Amino acid sequence: MNRGKMHFQGTPGLYAAAALLRLILFAFFPGLPDLLTGRVEISTPVTSFKRLQEGLFLYNHNVSPYDGGVYHQAPLLLPLFSLLPDPSTYPIFTYILYIIVDLLSADALYKIAESGEASASRLFTSARKERRWSGYIVAAIFLFNPFTIATCMARPTNVFTTCAILHAIAKAIAGNPFTSMLALSFATYLSMYPVLLLPPLILLAYDRQHASNKSSSLPLFAGINVVAVTLCLSVLFLGSYLLTGSWEFVASTYGIQLTLTDLTPNVGLWWYFFVEMFDSFRAFFLAVFWLHLSCYVGGLSIRIRTQPLAVLALLLGIFAIFKPYPSIADTNLFFAMVPLFRHVFPLLRYTYGTVGTILYSTCLGPSFYYLWIYAGSGNANFFYAITLVWSLGQSLLISDLTFAILRDEWEVERPEMIGKEIRQI
Repeated sequence: MNRGKMHFQGTPGLYAAAALLRLILFAFFPGLPDLLTGRVEISTPVTSFKRLQEGLFLYNHNVSPYDGGVYHQAPLLLPLFSLLPDPSTYPIFTYILYIIVDLLSADALYKIAESGEASASRLFTSARKERRWSGYIVAAIFLFNPFTIATCMARPTNVFTTCAILHAIAKAIAGNPFTSMLALSFATYLSMYPVLLLPPLILLAYDRQHASNKSSSLPLFAGINVVAVTLCLSVLFLGSYLLTGSWEFVASTYGIQLTLTDLTPNVGLWWYFFVEMFDSFRAFFLAVFWLHLSCYVGGLSIRIRTQPLAVLALLLGIFAIFKPYPSIADTNLFFAMVPLFRHVFPLLRYTYGTVGTILYSTCLGPSFYYLWIYAGSGNANFFYAITLVWSLGQSLLISDLTFAILRDEWEVERPEMIGKEIRQI
């Protein structure tokens, strides 16, 4: 208890240090934000800050932000950023906004870690539950992760999605299901894919209900929360319609993700595949890719029902690989969740290979992109090959973490097997 109080008292210093580091980077390297904004590893057609500025310019001149097919982000972001001074003249206000969002995300992570939900849920308690990191350490790992810092400086809009997802999880653990569903609705409104997190989030919220207003029926509880998400999204869509005066934003913001009409290179698996795809097969493979992305939700939610937080973490890792327009911001969200499962780290089998693969692709990714786009001594295969290695590293981590979680659960069920070697068949 005293250690938790000490860490709570230390978090303001941690947040101040993280904010100061970002301000120093912004101040002493003024060209770095624009450089990172143009990197395809960080910015995508649906999150780019440059595209947001284009949409904001049209919005401020009473032109539909979706004219020209450049802006593909949520309409309600425009009033928010229109309140800020011009980023090209007074960038400090935009910098401060993104720093605040990072700190809010870290605070949500802190609360998730301090709850102990990762190692001791309602239906499962790990034998290794004492081997967990405090919220202070988990928040520090997130705030000082180079991927987090690079994402903050590049200013993509998916940092708002990350913040909303983490707060949805934190509120579910805190026993506030409506607030959790509201945060998930906002994340879904911004990026669409978070709606797939709804089943495990409902399970998590159900398990963490307060005794005073606890619902005994899971189907009833799930139905109420699905209705709540539907109503919240309806309000957000209605507000977007009133803001833009048409439903054009639906096709521009969500339709592009469903149909992949913009094939700008990124760190994902979709763009190159559909560049080479014949038009006659395009609709079929779009359906296959989306089916593949969504099919993990049901299986993981059922198989690891006792640990809904683990399901959420694994799904975030899967989405970071297989969503249409991924970036390192999505991977960073998954990396932020991994330290919550410190208690199963001894059960991981491929730590060296996983870390080596991720570092290898992190270093060579920008080099291969440079050889392709700027030096002209390579082609698209160079960059796509290294993105495959990047996805392989994430896949190794996801599969290894899944194994460790299931092995930990199995050892609780069969204590006589602790420490014994097993073989997967």
